Amino acid sequence: MEILFAAALIFLARVADVSMATVRMLLLVKGRRGIAAFVGFFEVSLYLLSLQYVLKAGLSSPLNFIAYAGGYATGNFMGSLLEEKLLSGHVLVEIIAHDVAGGACMANTLREAGFGTTVITGEGRNGPRLVLKVVCDRNDRHRVLAATKGCSAFVFVSDLKGVQGGHFQRKAK
Repeated sequence: MEILFAAALIFLARVADVSMATVRMLLLVKGRRGIAAFVGFFEVSLYLLSLQYVLKAGLSSPLNFIAYAGGYATGNFMGSLLEEKLLSGHVLVEIIAHDVAGGACMANTLREAGFGTTVITGEGRNGPRLVLKVVCDRNDRHRVLAATKGCSAFVFVSDLKGVQGGHFQRKAK
């Protein structure tokens, strides 16, 4: 029973510390150093706790190895879920339409959906292109991307550190 308890503790500690590591890195990228340092303290404490149990049981315990590795893998998954739920922010969706008419149609669709859309004329290998720039809440990026489905375009999404001004969709209360 003690072996199972130790394995469960190792697993849970790894899930927690790896999840915290993911969130801490994202906080650092967003410039939130103080909170990142606070999270880092607890992250490394949990890491050391799980490592202590693995080393105490000896390196010959396959159950502890499985718990350690499984906790790490699960922690990565949980960290990415936490990041989506906890860290709000804005993203820049850039859409390079392969033809001008398709780009104009996408711009109208995005604007009708309430997204501020800036259109820039560019030049590609095979002629003129429209570049659509949409800054939106990261939770809305899927709706912006849905507007490009079925259209011939190159699309990429970038995280933004901060925004000021601009036109954003009003949230229903």
